[in-house]
Amino acid sequence: MNRKKFISSVFIANASLPLIHGIRFNEEDDLTKPIIVPKYLKAGDTIGITCPAGFITDKEIQPSVQLMQNWGFNIRIGDTVNKKDFTFGGTDLERAKDFQQMLDDPNIKAIMCARGGYGSVRIIDQLDFRKFVSHPKWIIGFSDITVIHSHLNRNFNIGSIHSKMCNSFPDDMSKAEPKQIDSMISIKQALQGEKMTYTAPSNSNNKNGKALGSLVGGNLKTIESLSASKSDINTAGKILFVEDTGEYLYSIDRMFWNLKRSGKLSKIKGLIIGGFKVKPDDPGEEFGKTVYDIVLEKVKEYDYPVCFDFPVGHQKENYALKCGLAHKLEVTNSGSSLTE
Repeated sequence: MNRKKFISSVFIANASLPLIHGIRFNEEDDLTKPIIVPKYLKAGDTIGITCPAGFITDKEIQPSVQLMQNWGFNIRIGDTVNKKDFTFGGTDLERAKDFQQMLDDPNIKAIMCARGGYGSVRIIDQLDFRKFVSHPKWIIGFSDITVIHSHLNRNFNIGSIHSKMCNSFPDDMSKAEPKQIDSMISIKQALQGEKMTYTAPSNSNNKNGKALGSLVGGNLKTIESLSASKSDINTAGKILFVEDTGEYLYSIDRMFWNLKRSGKLSKIKGLIIGGFKVKPDDPGEEFGKTVYDIVLEKVKEYDYPVCFDFPVGHQKENYALKCGLAHKLEVTNSGSSLTE
């Protein structure tokens, strides 16, 4: 994948009050209610770490703990770290209880999901968001955490942060590549209220144009699995971003057909394609289309902008995106930009 550039302009929002933005881009956009932006963090605030999906050890989260402490935050490690129930970070009951405690604890200002894997959908309906809605906080993660991002946006219009998790931080920071370091720093910048701008290089498969809308999306397979559920993503009037890993091309094609046939691609303002790590076709079972072919086939009738190779996904360049907040997407011959 080509190297992308990351730019963050330094604009610090008021950290003492929740920001509420009233946005309605067209009659189809479900944001007839205000978008609720959780309070941004300041030095001394506490970030909780919990495992709503896969398991992780205390040792494995230490690089992320140390870096976030260096940023000036206090860290509260949840009961599910070090717990293991087969592939999960504890039983469904244990994971739901740990997450609920962090949702309800007023001293925890943000929740960092330790890793993805699978499991968030098994507990999402057990969670009580009433206290959280009254006092929202940033929930951070990607991959399987797409379940939570989509649920918050669909049901409560509350912003969240799609970004690296604890298992994405390298063991030895001194050996991290610049793009890894930038991706990690973007979490701090997002949490502290900086207005974020991202750029990607030009791609001959892009569709040029401009779009304004709230940003939604995440892992494509997870989005597909939420279809017709209480957590189903609503794309009307929005900018949609997707990424995935370890899928065959035919499976990626099937997921994009799901987006198209369910009407999700016809209602968006713009489309961002992040990293796609494709599983090689089995010999004799070649699919015959690239990810570019698959996407462009599904959007050929629409005139909104499409950006490929955006720095988000299961890769070193996975920058923090504020889901639910208003963004502007611009795609030109010289490259693409996404600005909060």
